[in-house]
Formats: sequence, structure tokens, C-alpha cells
Amino acid sequence: MTDEKRTGLIPHNCILEDRRTLSVSGVNDVGSFDEEMIIASTDYGELTVKGEKLHITKLSLEIGELCIEGNIAAISYADVPDKNVSFFSKVFR
Repeated sequence: MTDEKRTGLIPHNCILEDRRTLSVSGVNDVGSFDEEMIIASTDYGELTVKGEKLHITKLSLEIGELCIEGNIAAISYADVPDKNVSFFSKVFR
């Protein structure tokens, strides 16, 4: 996604401290969570946090804030599909 397409999106930041505490802003929703994986939705993609003994210590969707504690092993993103791209433009690239 280019910067021009990002206008109007909620600002998003991740702060990881000592691989034990993760603070995330710009969270729209938390799709699923357990002690080994948390999946959160942001305007910049689906955020997946993997680890052990993960706990959500704070979740406020009103302000878009998520705080996680535990043994954090990986943080990854999956791109959000562009809603403005039609089926035919994908087929005839």
C-alpha cells in the first residue's frame, strides 16, 4: 500500500519492550487470542503476535489501544486487501 492510499487511516505504532511487553496503537479489533497467539486488526494489516503465556493486559477499541504481556517470539503482518481493486483488474494484470 502506498503512502497516498494511507490518508485517513488511524495512526499505528508498536512498542516492544524486552520481548515481554508490547503496546500497540491503532487497533480496530481483536479477532482471536490465546496464550500462544493474538490476532488484531489494524488499518495497516492484520497483526499476529506469537509467543508463550501471552495475556492481554489492556484493550480499548475506543482509542485503539492494545497491551500484551508474555514471552513474545514473533510479530508479523498480513496485508489488508485493497477494497478499491476490482475482480477484473486482478485477473487482467
